This record gives sequence, C-alpha cells and structure tokens, in this order.
Amino acid sequence: MKRCRLPTIRMPLTLALVGMALIGLAGSGSIMAQQSDAEQPIEVEADQLELDDRAGTAVYTGDVDIRQGSMRLTGDRVEFQRNAAGELSRATAHGERAYIEQQPDPDQPVVRGWGRTIIYHVAERRVELIDRAELHQGGDTFDGGYLEYFLDRRVVQARAQGEGVEGSQRIRMTLQPER
Repeated sequence: MKRCRLPTIRMPLTLALVGMALIGLAGSGSIMAQQSDAEQPIEVEADQLELDDRAGTAVYTGDVDIRQGSMRLTGDRVEFQRNAAGELSRATAHGERAYIEQQPDPDQPVVRGWGRTIIYHVAERRVELIDRAELHQGGDTFDGGYLEYFLDRRVVQARAQGEGVEGSQRIRMTLQPER
C-alpha cells in the first residue's frame, strides 16, 4: 500500500482534533513538555483517514506517525475523540508496538512509552500503556501488563493484569541511583 502524507492544513476538523491532542499532550509549559512544542507545526502521516464530524472522531490507519515538536505518537491505528463541547477528550493508538515520546525539557531525557494500546486522557493528563507496556525515563524503566502515567505528578502505577492485557505480565522496574 502506498504511504501518503495527509495535509492537515486542508482538513480543519482534523487539524483541530490532532492539534488539540498534541497540544494536550504537550501542554503549555507543563512538566511533560517543552514550551515550544505547542507552537510547532503538526505533521501527520498515514495510509488512510476516516473523519466523522458528527461523531467527533478522526481515525488514521496504516503506519500512523504524528509529530509536534518533541512529541511523537505512532501506531497502526490512531483514533481521536471529541466531547460534546468539541474538545479532544481522548487519543488512542493501537498496534503491535504503539509508541509515544516527548522530551520534558531540553536538559531532561526523552520519556518513551510502548504498548499494544496507548490511551491519552486529555482532561486528566493521564496516559495508559496497555499490554506489553514499557515506560522509560532516562535510565529508569517500568515494564508490565498495564502502566498508567500521570503527566503532571510524574506518578507511575503498574499492574501485571488488566483489561486488554494478554495473560499476566509481571511488573519489572529498574531505578537508577540519583547522581
């Protein structure tokens, strides 16, 4: 299948959905984002787009790669959902290894996360990494069936089992000593 670059500038609703998702992920001067991320252009690449304005959804499929500043979200399928007020409420990435990354500040390491499903809850500023989940912050790593990361508080919660997790995937953690 031919890979196409979707010009978000020509799709206002899609731009708004993606923009709200990435600005929501980037935040405005929050702990998890470089301040300049929200000011950067949004680039989306996918093989296909299904946009339903009435339902408030945009679904990208086929090797989806979304970038804005230091933020990146990838998956085989990425869905955006709006609430009744028209604001982005949730971004969900699916794939064998869906991926999210962002550099909190120029002097801090990139935060990276993987899972078969990644759900970002915009209002709560919470990321769920589901099934074969991994979260890396510098030299610290967290692995398990289900990881939940609260962006503003920098809190990680982990479980071996959870909805959408195949079997039981024990929690593993490696913390580097502070220097």
